[in-house]
Amino acid sequence: MRILNFGSLNIDYVYGVDHFAAKGQTITSHALDVFPGGKGLNQSIALARAGADVHHAGQVGRDGMFLRDLLESCAVGVTSVVVRDDVRSGNAIIQNDASGDNCIVLYPGANRAIDRDFVDQVLDGYGKGDWLLLQNEISELPYIVSRAKARGMFIVLNPSPADSRLDEVDLDAIGCFVLNEGEAAMLTGAEEDGETLIRAMRARFSQADIALGECGSMYLRGDHVVTQSAYLVDTVDTTAAGDTFTGYLLADLMSGEPIAHALDFAAKASALAVSRRGAAPSIPMREEVAVFTPCARA
Repeated sequence: MRILNFGSLNIDYVYGVDHFAAKGQTITSHALDVFPGGKGLNQSIALARAGADVHHAGQVGRDGMFLRDLLESCAVGVTSVVVRDDVRSGNAIIQNDASGDNCIVLYPGANRAIDRDFVDQVLDGYGKGDWLLLQNEISELPYIVSRAKARGMFIVLNPSPADSRLDEVDLDAIGCFVLNEGEAAMLTGAEEDGETLIRAMRARFSQADIALGECGSMYLRGDHVVTQSAYLVDTVDTTAAGDTFTGYLLADLMSGEPIAHALDFAAKASALAVSRRGAAPSIPMREEVAVFTPCARA
């Protein structure tokens, strides 16, 4: 079984700061690092490191050719990653504060230059039995969902960033949502958290499995809810925590692992990721997750 991740590819500029810049304030960073990133790239690497047969589709500018090379070096299929001369790669300006939290300004670049011809070229050859993973960082998302549905693909959506562009997407075509509480609240209008919020997702999207994760996670399939606590580690950088969780969760679900095992393994992988700096570089190998022995749960 294979999964196509039609997603973003970014260059991340990470500034180490004592605290986030406030309105009208100029602050000095004590460090600047440049990392590969983008939710799409991060999730493809997480899927590959978790053992999935993953192929990435997306676009970069000439400045981002190293992103394609990185994916290939991580055993991600890259035949549908196109390098363009007419647009720069997407990039992110990230402030990473003393507590390990971050705030991000995103420039979409080539990620929002995807057109329908490219979508049709990518999806040719995929069909029933194949999985499709999407985020909300690229253009033509409604068309991608429509064409994938027509081909019988199982569609997974990580609706991040959650914004009004999602209103144009046929969300009833989604077979599985992987999202946090804020994204679930945006999609449902509900203000509760935890199990109440995941039940609101079920009421709105009765056909879909739902994975809700932030400080711990829940997975809802039909009327069956499985919960998973987060693992406590010294947090260094949270940038790719959610992407690591998504990749590991989906890899195990695709391979037929029980939901409880998939959630636990994804939680361990995410804990390892936040203990390291950077986005893609922080994503652990499956062998590391297998021997990870956390001391406590949140």
